[in-house]
Amino acid sequence: MDDEDTFKILIATDVHLGYLEKDAVRGNDSFNTFDEILKCAKTNQVDLILLGGDLFHDNKPTRRCLHNCITMLRKYCMGDSPIHFNILSDQTINFNTTQFPWVNYQDENLNISIPVFSIHGNHDDPTGAEGLCALDLLSASGLVNHFGHSHSVEKIEISPVLLHKGSTKLALYGLGSIPDERLYRMFVNNQVTMLRPKEDQDEWFNLFTIHQNRCVPACER
Repeated sequence: MDDEDTFKILIATDVHLGYLEKDAVRGNDSFNTFDEILKCAKTNQVDLILLGGDLFHDNKPTRRCLHNCITMLRKYCMGDSPIHFNILSDQTINFNTTQFPWVNYQDENLNISIPVFSIHGNHDDPTGAEGLCALDLLSASGLVNHFGHSHSVEKIEISPVLLHKGSTKLALYGLGSIPDERLYRMFVNNQVTMLRPKEDQDEWFNLFTIHQNRCVPACER
């Protein structure tokens, strides 16, 4: 593979940090798993980590859980290694849950070696009047790029994060978890729109990150 044109992406999902964390035997399982994921990403020098939701098991993770998560992200994802891809899309639209609407590795106050992009799942979904979740805390601290959060319950427009590396163009779409019944109605009523790049639409590879239930037909069971 030509590293100058090839995206190396580590994909992980449903880590469920904090699951059974009070259990004497299994309390550290989820933390050990996340540590292994991040270690693998650093060893293989990936361009980015893509998380598919449910990084946390609970909507309000414990202080111990958040502390362990932040510690591991700082240990493995911060450093001097250069980033070899650019973002061409409007980041104020892509990262619309924070007052710092730009990818963390472009922040002059941070030193990021492996960017982490994540949508939220049904376990760690946004709640409350402000519509915030634990990922928003990590996003505000500059450790994770939270994308795919739809603020509307009537209509969804999914604007991709446009990533460019060498001759490769990647349109990264994301949609955080939405109650299945609501999302189904929105699809049926044509209220979900996938936006396309304005230029050279056929040159982009499309990748969609989604966290929903999947109905398995009887023939597959």
